[in-house]
Amino acid sequence: MGLKWTDTLDIAIELDEKHPDVDPLKINFVDLRNWVIELDDFDDDPDHSGEKILEAIQMAWIEERE
Repeated sequence: MGLKWTDTLDIAIELDEKHPDVDPLKINFVDLRNWVIELDDFDDDPDHSGEKILEAIQMAWIEERE
């Protein structure tokens, strides 16, 4: 079973592993959305993302870094 948009923590962990040199505070939502869609385990409708989901992923990524 692949990652869905609502799997914010799991997505954040994978993003952190794939992009360790990126500051999650400085990524824009367009890039963030594209990076999530490009994850190997991502298996959801790319069009079902929105600002709230992307914010939740970004916040989880920030917390994962701390």
